[in-house]
Formats: sequence, structure tokens, C-alpha cells
Amino acid sequence: MEIAIIQSKIYEVRGTKVMLDKDLAELYQVTTGNLNKAVKRNIKRFPPDFMFQLTTEEWKALRFQNGIIKKGRGEHTKYLPYAFTEQGLAMLSGVLNSDIAINVNISIMRAFVAIRQGLPQVSNNKELEELKARMKELEEVSEETMAAISDLSEDTRKELDDIYLALSQLAAKQKKISKPQNPIGYKAIQERRTENEE
Repeated sequence: MEIAIIQSKIYEVRGTKVMLDKDLAELYQVTTGNLNKAVKRNIKRFPPDFMFQLTTEEWKALRFQNGIIKKGRGEHTKYLPYAFTEQGLAMLSGVLNSDIAINVNISIMRAFVAIRQGLPQVSNNKELEELKARMKELEEVSEETMAAISDLSEDTRKELDDIYLALSQLAAKQKKISKPQNPIGYKAIQERRTENEE
């Protein structure tokens, strides 16, 4: 199952990434009605944060934003679709216990992980291998860079400590120099009289 196809069927509703019952039914190769019946038989497994039914406004907005058009049915649908969150999809794999369901669910989980990690959509194995190779290169470069930064930071810390010590010593010397000192030698008689008069 191609992850890119699954990613194209993941929508955002109520601030959560979801998949719709009709798309899931298509992937699992069952009818939407049979999928929903299986869910209703196990409804305790699907609390509202795992599965919810779209409102009319949400369904219209989703169709408008994503260009979802029902073939041959016009604008209206008899039942509003159900949306399954990632947790609901994981629970669905236990309800639909077939080889197809297991394989589809593995692909769906990978698609959600790819979206969460911000990975680009891949359409074939060659692109996936290229992506893996690029990620491996980036990891190797990152390790080398981190090692260099670590070495550099130790040297830099030592230099900064030396600079700080030198600045502290200069500041101490400056403080001594800036203190007013008594002049050395004798004052002229006139200067002494002026000071006494003041």
C-alpha cells in the first residue's frame, strides 16, 4: 500500500488528523456500511476522541477545501461520514481482523508517522530509498557537526575563562589606578594658605 495514497486521504477536522469511513472502507476493501456495522458492534472501543461523526458544516467545509465530490450523488449524502483519529484507526485494526486490514493498518500508521515527522510524500520505493539515503547522510553529517561543536565548545570555554580572568585582573588594576592619591612632595606656602581659608 503506497503511503502517498493514504496521506492524500488524511484530513484535518477539529484540529485533529483523521480519516473518513468511506476512504477506510475502500482501503480495507469492504463497504462503508459493513465497516460502520463492525464499529457499532464494538462501539465501546471508540470513545469520542477515537471516532466522531462530522456535522453538516464540517462535511461541507471538508468537501470544499479538499475537492471531495460524490460520484453520481449530487451535493447531498444520506449519512454524514464518521471520522477516525489515529487512536481510532489503531482500534479499528482489532475490530477488522483480516490480513488486508492488518497490512492496511500498518501502512496507515506509517503515513501518520510520516505526516507527524513532516516527511515528504513518497510515491514509490525508489523515492523511499533515496529519502532513506539522504536521511542517513544527514545523520552522519549531524554527528560529525555535533562532535566538532563539542570540541570547539571546550576550547571556546577555556578561552572565555582566560579572557574573563584577564578582564577581572585589568578591572582590579584600573580600580587601584583610579583611586585619588595624595600628591608626593611639598606644597607651596601659597597653596596651603588657600586651602586653610576655604
